[in-house]
Amino acid sequence: MIETERLLLRPLRVEDVDAFVALHADERVNRFVGAYSHQQALDRLTSVEQQWAERGHGLCAVELKSNGEFIGRVGLNYWEIFHEVELGWTLKAETWGHGYATEAARACLDWGFATLDEPYFISLIRPGNTASVRVAERLGLTPLREDELFGIQSRCTRWRSRPHCEAWMSAVLAGQRGFFAHWLVRGLLRVRRRVIMVMSAQFRWASECCGRRS
Repeated sequence: MIETERLLLRPLRVEDVDAFVALHADERVNRFVGAYSHQQALDRLTSVEQQWAERGHGLCAVELKSNGEFIGRVGLNYWEIFHEVELGWTLKAETWGHGYATEAARACLDWGFATLDEPYFISLIRPGNTASVRVAERLGLTPLREDELFGIQSRCTRWRSRPHCEAWMSAVLAGQRGFFAHWLVRGLLRVRRRVIMVMSAQFRWASECCGRRS
């Protein structure tokens, strides 16, 4: 679970099907992301659970800390056709304008850099979705090119985050000590594991040599 000042983010589950369908039933929302029937939502949530199990990341439910209300979804979705991980967000229209999308998406982006071995993340935004464009800009993403998703009627602009190293430097310069400390500890643990692996390999080699000599 990821916690921010106002939000709780947890993996989406099949049990969220009714809230998921209701979220996408609003024409203001499904204008850019589409609507779901109950069965389509069940299939989508099943694949979300599978991705969490297989890859360790996926879409999250966004809930208000104040009352536990489900207000949308956000998360990191792997696209096999691109071999890239997309940062996406979809919130109830009634909650727009309060900064929830930026808050949730930034938390996911920081979590992704700190947890996953991905050099960068993308976002796919449909033409005319100016609200999502503003969120992407606040997150420091930059537009790259137009992509075609599921046919010519589904064009979208591919936005890309800064590489991991640049995001780390920005966090340091911005004084985000918690994110920096997490990144530093994770990096040191990686180095420690590699040193142990090298030492273990050298020990095995020395043991084999001694064995052959005796």
